[in-house]
Amino acid sequence: MTLYRQLIIFTLALFFILFIGTWFAKLETTRSFLVDQLESHAQDTATSLGLSITQHMVNKDMPMIESMINAVFDRGYYRVIQLKDTKETVLIERSLDVTIENVPPWFIRWVRLETPDASANVMSGWIQAGSIYVKSHPGYAYKTLWEDVIRTTLWFLACGIFLLIAGAFGLRVLLRPLTLVERQADAICRKEYELQERIPWTKEFRRVVEAMNRMTHKVKEMFEEQVKQAEGLRERGYHDPVTGLGNRRYFDTQITARLDRRDSITKGILLLIKLNDLDKLNQLKGFQAGDEFLKRVAALLQDATRQYASCVLARLTGGDFGVFLPDAPPWDAETIAGGVANRLSQLAAEQIAVTDNIGYVGAATYEATVILSRLISEADLALTAARQAGPNGWNVRAITAETDKAPLGQQQWKDMLEKALRERRISLDAQPVVKTTDRNHLLHLEIFSRIIQEDGTFLSAGVFMPLAERLKLVSSIDRIVLEEVMQLDRNQLGVENIAVNVSPASLQDDAFRQWLQSSLKTLPRTAPRIIFEFSEFSAVQNLNLVRDFSIFVREYGHAMGLDHYGQSFSNLGYLKSMRPDYVKIDRAYTGELKDEESDSRFFIGSLCSVAHSIDIMVIAEGVETEQQVQILTELNLDAIQGYIVDRPKPIKEMLRK
Repeated sequence: MTLYRQLIIFTLALFFILFIGTWFAKLETTRSFLVDQLESHAQDTATSLGLSITQHMVNKDMPMIESMINAVFDRGYYRVIQLKDTKETVLIERSLDVTIENVPPWFIRWVRLETPDASANVMSGWIQAGSIYVKSHPGYAYKTLWEDVIRTTLWFLACGIFLLIAGAFGLRVLLRPLTLVERQADAICRKEYELQERIPWTKEFRRVVEAMNRMTHKVKEMFEEQVKQAEGLRERGYHDPVTGLGNRRYFDTQITARLDRRDSITKGILLLIKLNDLDKLNQLKGFQAGDEFLKRVAALLQDATRQYASCVLARLTGGDFGVFLPDAPPWDAETIAGGVANRLSQLAAEQIAVTDNIGYVGAATYEATVILSRLISEADLALTAARQAGPNGWNVRAITAETDKAPLGQQQWKDMLEKALRERRISLDAQPVVKTTDRNHLLHLEIFSRIIQEDGTFLSAGVFMPLAERLKLVSSIDRIVLEEVMQLDRNQLGVENIAVNVSPASLQDDAFRQWLQSSLKTLPRTAPRIIFEFSEFSAVQNLNLVRDFSIFVREYGHAMGLDHYGQSFSNLGYLKSMRPDYVKIDRAYTGELKDEESDSRFFIGSLCSVAHSIDIMVIAEGVETEQQVQILTELNLDAIQGYIVDRPKPIKEMLRK
C-alpha cells in the first residue's frame, strides 16, 4: 500500500474516531438536556395547574376542573394527568398511550429516556384538598433527539467528504516530491539520469530530493566512466588515433573471424591502398600536414564504401590502408578499386600532397575458402601490378575455386533470387543460445536462412543478403523468414524465444511494416516470441528507425537484440537510448580469448560492464573452446553461442513429434 493511501486512511480513521466521540458526546448532552426539560416542564405544569384549580376545588366545581385539566392534557405533551383527593383516590385522570412517530424503533430501544413526573398540592384555603400528578410524554423528546442526531451526522458526513477531497488534494501536493523521487529512482533503474530542479520547501523532503540528485549525478558519472573505459580499451587495442579507423589488429581479427566461419560460403573483396611519399610530406610540411592528409584519405575511403554495411576499414601502418568487404560480389571489385583510385587522383588538385601520384589500389576477390595470409598476398600482388600501371593505378586479382562453373553476373543473381522468392525456396536453420553457467538452459534459438538453389545446394545469407539489399529484395526475404517462424509451435520447439535477423532496409518499407503489425496482432498463442536482431553497425546507422521499431514490437510482447556488438567504433552511449534486450559480442573478440592477459579479455569485460550497468544481457558469439567458455564465465557473460554448444541445424529437425 502506498504512503499516500496510508495517510488518507489514517486521516479518515482519526476523523471517524473524532466523529464517533463527538457524536456520542452530543447525543448524551442532548438527552440530558431533554430529560431536564421534561422534568422542569412536568413540575411547572403540575404547579400551575394546582394553583389554577384551587378555587374550583373550594367550590367543588368538578366540571370546571375537568375542563381545565382537559385543556392542558389535549396539548399532547403529557402522558398522564391525575387529580387525587387527600386519600389518594383518583378523582380525574387523563392518560395517553406512548406512540412515537417518525423515529426508528431501534433508536428508541438504544437511547433510553426516563420519563419524569411531578406533583403539586391542591389547597382549599389553608387545608390540602388533594394533589395533581403530571407525567410528561417522551414522544417530542425522542423526535427532537432523533432530528438532532440526523443533523449532526449529516454535518459530520459533509465535513468528512470535504476532508477527504481536500486532504487527498493536499496530501498529493505535499507528497509530490516523493512521487518525483520514485520516478527518479525508476529512471535510474532504466539508466536514465533525471535531476529534480524544483526543490521542495519541506525540510525533510528537501533533504531526500537533494540526496537523490547527488546520487543520480554520481551514478551518471559512474556509467559515463564505464563507457569511457570501454571505449578507451577499444581505442588503444583496435583504433587508429590519427584517422579514427581501425588499426592492423582490428583489421586482421575482423577478417579472420569472417574467413573462419564454417556455416557459410565465403566471398568478398579485400583492397590495399598505399599512399606515395608520406615520409616526404612529413619532412617538408610537418607531421600535422601528414596527419591531415591521412584523415582526408580516411574520409574518402569511408565515403566510397558507405553502402557496404559490414565494411571493415583500417589504417594498417604509415600510408597503408586496408578495406575489407565481406560478402561483396566480385564484379564490384573493379568499380570500387577504380573509384577509389579516381578519388585519390582528385586529391592532387587540393594540393595536400607533395606529388600528383597520390597512391595505388590493389584488390583481391575470393569466392572460395581462403586464409588471411593468402588473401593479403594476392592483394599485395595486385598492388604491385597497380604500381606498374602508372600514377594512381589500380589492379584486381581473383581467387576462385577450381570449378568449371562460371561466376554469376548481377542480372543472373537477380533472376535467381527473384525466382527463389517466388517459389519460397528458403530453408531455415537454427543454433541454440544457452546460459554460460548451465548449457542445458536454452535461452533462445537464432535463425539462419539459406536459399535452396535449383540443383539442391544451399546459399547462405552471407552470400545473397548483400545482393538482396542492393536489389531491394531484402524485405521480401525477411517477410518469408518471419512468416515461416510465425507458423512454428513453441511447444514443439521446446523454447519460447526465436531470434530472427532483420535488415533496417526492411523497416523502411511501409508495406513490410504494415504487414508485420497486422501479423503480430493476429499471432497465434502457440507461436514463439520473436526477438528481432540487428547488427550493431546497421542499428547505429539507423538509430532512430531501429529504436522506434523496438518500441513498436515490444508493445506486442516481443523483443529486440543486437549482434556483432563491438564491431563498429560508435560511442557505446547509444545503448542507453536503444535499450536492446541483449547484445552479442562479435566473434572477432571471442576468437582472441587465448590467455589471461589478452587485451580482448579486458575489452570484453568492459563491454560487459557497460551493458550490465543498464540491465542488458550479454551473449558471446563464435564460442568454440572450453578455454573460451571458462574465460567468458569469469567475465560474467550471461550466455554463449557457437560450435561448442551446437552447430546450426534445420529447424524442422528440432520439432518434437
